[in-house]
Amino acid sequence: LAALRLAGAALLSPGSCTFEDSACGYQWDYAHLPWTLHGEGHYISVDTSYEGEKAVLSSPDLYSEEWSCVRLIYQIGTTSDTSPDRARLNLYLRQEGESFDRLLWSAKEPSDSWLIASLDLTNSTKMYKLVLEGEMGQDKSTSIAVFEIKITSGYCIECDFEENHLCGYVNRWNPNVNWFVGGGNIQNSQSILPKDHTLNSALGHYMYVDSVYVKHFQEVAQLISPKTMAPISGCLSFYYQLKQESSIVFTVYLRDMSGFYEEIWKTDSALNADWALAEVDFNAPYPMEVIFEVAFNSAKGGYVALDDISFSPVYCSNQTGTPFNPANAGCNFEEDLCNFYQDPKDGPGWSRVKVKRNVYRSGDHTTGFG
Repeated sequence: LAALRLAGAALLSPGSCTFEDSACGYQWDYAHLPWTLHGEGHYISVDTSYEGEKAVLSSPDLYSEEWSCVRLIYQIGTTSDTSPDRARLNLYLRQEGESFDRLLWSAKEPSDSWLIASLDLTNSTKMYKLVLEGEMGQDKSTSIAVFEIKITSGYCIECDFEENHLCGYVNRWNPNVNWFVGGGNIQNSQSILPKDHTLNSALGHYMYVDSVYVKHFQEVAQLISPKTMAPISGCLSFYYQLKQESSIVFTVYLRDMSGFYEEIWKTDSALNADWALAEVDFNAPYPMEVIFEVAFNSAKGGYVALDDISFSPVYCSNQTGTPFNPANAGCNFEEDLCNFYQDPKDGPGWSRVKVKRNVYRSGDHTTGFG
């Protein structure tokens, strides 16, 4: 067991910590409340048993020239959800040579279970520290706990579903259809496929949604990615299998923080029982979630499986992206449709017409006779 623990610790990247036997080089600021390491439960926490406003925990010096992802598994416990000054957990980036800490993320929602936050860190040539700050608020029985900090290279939206926390992807619960983890070596594990894509093995994991419990027309299951916390653009790719006996609609959306959906990909036909690669260009200049949505029309619709979501900052067509020229979007429709076109899937809809001005109508906007 000791050898396995040492092997597991060796696999942790710098700045990562499971708080099993130590704080992994993380240090708390003695000018504030102390953090307590719980070796039996494997977490670190601070509570209001001591008087003070906050507790500060700093990582060792870190360095990464590659884009990386920080996953934080945490919990905020309180007896009052209505306090005007609630406990809060903040994560800051302290870069070498800068005189201030930059706030990366903040949370104040209380929970009876562990929650996960995923934060993108852009590549940098500077040394940096991660600084966790627990603000205790006014509630006299508050606690803040951190179960794990994990730093991995790559983007937070990437996932092969081989880890317990599923990279922060969450299923939007539906009484009838939901995304489940498939595969693995647990005796009673759910599975619809003989092998996953990552390991090409029955031991590997993937996500899937099945129509067997569908009860209503257009039952929808959604798998939601962590929010992008830094501007990214490029190529999103993933592997999927689709078995269709009646109509299934498998769609990928981007959703911003206002709840606006943008469709970026959709299946166009049923496939053979094998993993297929999908690639789609997308641009997320502000925080977005990627949503994998499956809609069924019957309990005998079939299933969709998903694995190995990855991202590249190079667009799928190996282009760096075409700068948008607003002049290309303008049109007065006097000569033709300019760069506008009718989507053939929608059928006839828009028509270019000439409307002359008379006493009852004003004609077109450009000249009145265009």
